[in-house]
Amino acid sequence: MTVAAPASLCERFPQVPVAQLLAGFVPPPHFVDARFSTYVPDPAAPSQAAAVGVLEGFAESLNQAHTGKRSWFRKASRSGGPVKLGVYLDGGFGVGKTHLLASLWFATAPAGKRAFGTFVEYTNLVGALGFEQTVVSLSEYSLVCIDEFELDDPGDTVLVSTLLGRLADAGVRVAATSNTLPDKLGEGRFAADDFLREIQGLAQSFDVVRIDGDDYRHRGLPTAPEPLPREVVIARASESMGASLDDYDQLLSHLVNVHPSRYGAMLDGVSTVCLTDVAALADQAQALRLVVLVDRMYDRDIALVASGAPVDSLFSPEMLAGGYRKKYRRAISRLAAMAVPA
Repeated sequence: MTVAAPASLCERFPQVPVAQLLAGFVPPPHFVDARFSTYVPDPAAPSQAAAVGVLEGFAESLNQAHTGKRSWFRKASRSGGPVKLGVYLDGGFGVGKTHLLASLWFATAPAGKRAFGTFVEYTNLVGALGFEQTVVSLSEYSLVCIDEFELDDPGDTVLVSTLLGRLADAGVRVAATSNTLPDKLGEGRFAADDFLREIQGLAQSFDVVRIDGDDYRHRGLPTAPEPLPREVVIARASESMGASLDDYDQLLSHLVNVHPSRYGAMLDGVSTVCLTDVAALADQAQALRLVVLVDRMYDRDIALVASGAPVDSLFSPEMLAGGYRKKYRRAISRLAAMAVPA
């Protein structure tokens, strides 16, 4: 069987219609089978089973309210009862928050349109559509799920908090998870207080569900496999169905010219990304764009074949100690997981 020449991501400038962009706000492929019934709570952490119960109740209330969502929301508000805009899953790394959030998304199918995306994907959506158009588009949804609500960029936090306020006015329910590093020893394992402070007026409308369990703080970051020789990467690209092949520096330059909301579309049809001459990142802007690309690759279970520097050495010590360290450490973990060994 003849394998087609590898594609080049640098030659792709995807134009994504609004409807297609919104259609991509679904759980990533590796959570397609996530259900409350497939979540296995740790017997040593009773809060995990309790979280399932809370979310099942949240899903049931949303499904029951679907036929008159907005009238139900306003009626509850007038009655003086406890109106809950949403639920916030707060816990350490590795306790299954994303699994539970995806399970909620699937469990609320009777409620109609739901959106599922990371915090960064929603900020990118605002960048692509504009704030008002994003409000109009998401106001048609019954539920908006935000995975890894980030508090490391004040501007983005205010942006999304304002968005949540507008969606609340439209009767949209919200579910979010915390963004916590594996080794956040002294900075507070739970981020609920920070989250509630940042969303200010909406805080009373969120149920905070704290999930205990082993957060792997002792585990540290994974070690990436050794990079491959350049000629091996080129050969692998030529031999693999659905492979792309690009020079690393050229790809970083190309990312400047593609809106981050379109990085997913840029990867359509690609199963393996092959990069030559990988090297340390030069600045924060470059690093943040790469983080978004890595997230979209990881969501799609795309393999990475690379030459040059080890993929766990791309971010400088200064970057890993700075305000975006959560993003960078997540990217290192995902790069290491995607990298194909020799």
